[in-house]
Amino acid sequence: MARSAQHGSGRVLLVAAVVICALHGLPGLSPFGGARSAPGVAMVDAGEDAAAPSFVTKVVGAAAQGATAATVAAILSAVTEPIVNRLLVKRMTFSQAYSEITFKLVSNFFLTTFPTNMLKFPVFEMINMALSFTTLSGGMRGIVNGWLFCTIMLPVTNYRFRKSMGWEINPAALYQAYVPTVTRDIVYGWARGFVGGALNSAMAPETPVAKAAVFGLVVLAACIISSPGNEWRGFTLQPKDRKLPFAEYFKPVNYVRSTGVGATIMGIALMVGMLVTPYAEMLFAYLKEHMAVGIGALVAVVLIFRALTK
Repeated sequence: MARSAQHGSGRVLLVAAVVICALHGLPGLSPFGGARSAPGVAMVDAGEDAAAPSFVTKVVGAAAQGATAATVAAILSAVTEPIVNRLLVKRMTFSQAYSEITFKLVSNFFLTTFPTNMLKFPVFEMINMALSFTTLSGGMRGIVNGWLFCTIMLPVTNYRFRKSMGWEINPAALYQAYVPTVTRDIVYGWARGFVGGALNSAMAPETPVAKAAVFGLVVLAACIISSPGNEWRGFTLQPKDRKLPFAEYFKPVNYVRSTGVGATIMGIALMVGMLVTPYAEMLFAYLKEHMAVGIGALVAVVLIFRALTK
């Protein structure tokens, strides 16, 4: 037991060290300042008299801002993903899925969501920023983004999925369900671009809260539009010994519950993440300038974490 506790605290300290390194490399940004751009796109703006930022500068800036969003999203995902994945694959009701969620499961899964987000978010933002230098339309950029992102990050996606379900992880499992996953991501990317453009033009949000609300609606709509691909992925990822037949898995009530609850959770989570991220950036900038305070806070978090997971 003592060895297990030491191993668990060692992993927490390792994550804490990664957090310190990540914070040290992030720029200090004010909440909802002028450097922020449309949802899902990180920008580094120059003043009118300054030279236009280069391609590399913008891509590196996008990666840094993606890392900030990754930290916020990792906390939200640690709670939401185990629920959504149980609805999708095990075809549980929401109450059944929620009953399996414990603090220990969430806290252990955070040790997966954080490092994987630190890979996925910067990669997504770098691809997104690189494509912004092309002449592709928003919808076409979403298609290319979805294909590239899925192809590069599928092993990370499947690793994270299996960890959230408590399933065995092996090399073959990391490349499962490529076709349904890339189909889902392409449709989702296109829908984000198309719906985002339409809603932002129609509603023209100006305040941070309004922008976050519209972003949440965009994510909700994109999840629903891409849901057939997500259902296909869930069907493919079922364990062989407990695999439901096609007719039973694709019952309308299962589809509506999985898609409705999953899309709502994703929309709300990313909306909250958009609202929280600028303040997280402020906090990160402060901790970068006051490393002693940051280290002390992390030590306190580690001690509380150990006490709650005993």
